[in-house]
Amino acid sequence: MPSVQILRLPQVCKVTGLGRSMIYQLEAERRFSSRVRISVRAVGWVESEVRRWLADRVEHHRHWVSQTALQARRPIENSRN
Repeated sequence: MPSVQILRLPQVCKVTGLGRSMIYQLEAERRFSSRVRISVRAVGWVESEVRRWLADRVEHHRHWVSQTALQARRPIENSRN
C-alpha cells in the first residue's frame, strides 16, 4: 500500500495558492477534498487528493481557455466568407 501523506492547512494553502477561508468554503460546497481527522484536535487533507484537485483545476482552465479562443476566432473566420 502506498504511503499516505497528510497536509496541514498552511501546506494546503501553499500548494493551492488559496487562503484558509476559501479552502473551507470550497470544502463546504463539496468542491474540494474533505478534511481527515488525524487526532482529537487536528485535521489535515490527503496530499494526493489535493494535488489531483489542483491538476483538475489546471486542466479545466486550459480547456476553457482553448474553447474561448476557438469561439473568439469563429466570427472572424465567418465574416471572411
